[in-house]
Parts: sequence; structure tokens; C-alpha cells
Amino acid sequence: MTARPDLAEMMHPLLQSLIAAELPVLAAHGVSMWGYAVLGALDDGSVRTQAALAEAIGADKTRIIGTLDKLQAAGLITRDPDPRDRRARILTITAEGRAVRRSVRTEIQANEERLLARLPEADRHGFLRALQALHQLPREQITERSPLDRRPTQRSNAAHDRRGAADQLG
Repeated sequence: MTARPDLAEMMHPLLQSLIAAELPVLAAHGVSMWGYAVLGALDDGSVRTQAALAEAIGADKTRIIGTLDKLQAAGLITRDPDPRDRRARILTITAEGRAVRRSVRTEIQANEERLLARLPEADRHGFLRALQALHQLPREQITERSPLDRRPTQRSNAAHDRRGAADQLG
């Protein structure tokens, strides 16, 4: 069996390149990467409150306030008081927000198709199926360690460097 690089080592440069390719598309539509994540989560209908949204997209609920302000000012979302809890806000994507999200997704996926076209068709479909299956896993299943390996871990330089991709989202 030949050694292979670990998943994060292989995916990190790819993720950085994909983000770099997405940034001009997002800018052309007036949204940030976090804004696009917010629109996606709201369009999928799985979240309604700011706290649930933050958890769904992996952001701190106080960190996304500026993003929500910009999306609301652009008419892409609304924030209304929750009738059951005056401290909470109900977030809703507007028709314009939905249109922006779909336009951005269409352009991003067209760029991705050009990249994926470099793979043989069977590999392309297999890669997408595997990636979608991993994407569907609950976050805790991705990060859980084997019961046999419960030793404390040390943060490696590679793990620290991989955080840079997440910082690109802001």
C-alpha cells in the first residue's frame, strides 16, 4: 500500500484555490463569503434564528451581526422580532436574496464544472458522491477520534495553517 497525503493536506490547497475563484463572483454580486453562507442556510430553510444560523454555518453569533446588517441593508434578508422571545430575531431570505444566492451558485458551479471536467467522468461522479456523503455527516462524526486513540493531541503547524482557509470566509 502506498502512502498518501492526509485529507486536509490534499484539500487545503484546493480549498484555497476554490475560495480565490469564488471571491470575484461574490464581489460581483455584492456579498461576502459569509454572506453567501448565510443566504444558503436561510434559503435551505433549516434555520430561522441568529443563534441557529451561526451554529449551522460554523460562525460565532456575534461575529455575523455585521454580515446580517449588510445583507439586510441590501434587501437580501429580513430580521423580525421573534413573537415568542423579544430578544431573538427571525431571519428570512427575501426573493432578491434568493435570486442572488442562485446566481452566485450558478456561476460558482460553472467554474467548478470547468475544473471537474479535467477528471474522467467516472472519477468526477465518484468524487462528487463521496464529497456529498462526507458533507452530510454530522460535524461531530467528522471530528471524533477512534476510541482506541484518546490521547491528547498537539496542534501541529499544518492544523494551524489550515485555519487560514476558514479565515478567508470573513
